[in-house]
Amino acid sequence: MAKLTAEEEVDLARRILDAEARTEAALQGMAVADDILDESPRRKERTRAGKVQRLERAVEAAWEAAKEDPSLRESARAAKMAWKEAEDLSWTLAMSGRRIAHGEARKLAGPFLAEPDLVQEGYIGLLNAARRFEPDRNIRFSTYAKWWVRAQMTRAIDHTGRPVRLPGCAVEQLRNLRKAMKGLDTQGIEYTTNMLAEEVGLEEERVQFLLSRGTTVSLEEPVEDGRKARQVGHFLADEDADGADELLVHEQELARMLRGLTDVLPERHRIVIEQRYGLDGKPQRTLSEVGRRISLSRERVRQLERDALRLLRESGRIREVAA
Repeated sequence: MAKLTAEEEVDLARRILDAEARTEAALQGMAVADDILDESPRRKERTRAGKVQRLERAVEAAWEAAKEDPSLRESARAAKMAWKEAEDLSWTLAMSGRRIAHGEARKLAGPFLAEPDLVQEGYIGLLNAARRFEPDRNIRFSTYAKWWVRAQMTRAIDHTGRPVRLPGCAVEQLRNLRKAMKGLDTQGIEYTTNMLAEEVGLEEERVQFLLSRGTTVSLEEPVEDGRKARQVGHFLADEDADGADELLVHEQELARMLRGLTDVLPERHRIVIEQRYGLDGKPQRTLSEVGRRISLSRERVRQLERDALRLLRESGRIREVAA
C-alpha cells in the first residue's frame, strides 16, 4: 500500500468517523445497545478508544439479540455492515504506516524478541492508533502512530521477552542506556555509570539499577505487578501444585473408573453420571444441561442419577473392574 498524503489521511479518518456515526445511528432504539453506549467511563477519556470499544460491544450485543428477536434483524444488520466498513477503513489507515512498524522493529530487535515478532506487535500498535486518530488534530497519522507502535513493541518485550517483567519505562530507559554504551564503545571511550547517567539524562542510581537487570535476582526483590509490588518468588512455579507424574496417575485412575462405570451401569445412567460429575473431562453440568444434551426432562435426569448412585453403592464389581 502506498504512503498516504496528509489530505488522504484526513479524508480516510473522516470516512471512519462517518461509518462509526452510521453504526451508532443504526443501533438507536435497541435497548441492549443503548445500555452499552450510555455506560459512563470509569475515568476521563482522552481519546476515542473508549467510545469505539463500547460501539464494538454494542454491535455484537445487538447482533446476538437479533437472533432471538426478528424485529431487530434489519437494524442489527445495518449496524454490522457500517461497523465492518469502519473496521476496514481503520485497517487501511493503519497499514498505510506499516513502514513505521518495520523501522521501529529494526531498532528494537534483540535477544528478547526477533524482528518479525516485533513487526506483528507494531501492526497492533498501528491499528490502535488508527482507532484513536482524530482528523482535526492537525497532526500526521505517521507522527501520531509512531508512539503507539513503539509503546506496543516495548510492552511486548516487557511481557514476553523477559523471565522477570520490567515496567515499560524501564525497558525504554535500558534500551537508551545500551545505545549510549554502544556509541561510547564505538568511539573507544571508557565510561563510568556517572557518564552514562549524564548521557541519557538519568540519575546514577537509576543507571546502576537498570544495568544490574539480567544478573542474579533475589527471590525477595520486589517486582512491579500493576499497582502492587510483589517478590520475584511469587512468579515462580508452585511446588505444591500437582506435577506431571501426579496428573498422569490421575488420568489413568479416571480411565479405569470410566471402564468400570461402563460395565456396571446402563448406558443412559453412565452418561448422566459422567456429565453430572465431570468424569468426561469437561466441567460438571446441571440437571437441566444434562437433560438438554440427552433429550430428557430435568426430573428424569435426577431419577437416573439417583438410580445410578444406588447401583454403584450396591455393586462391588466396579472396584474389581477399576482395580
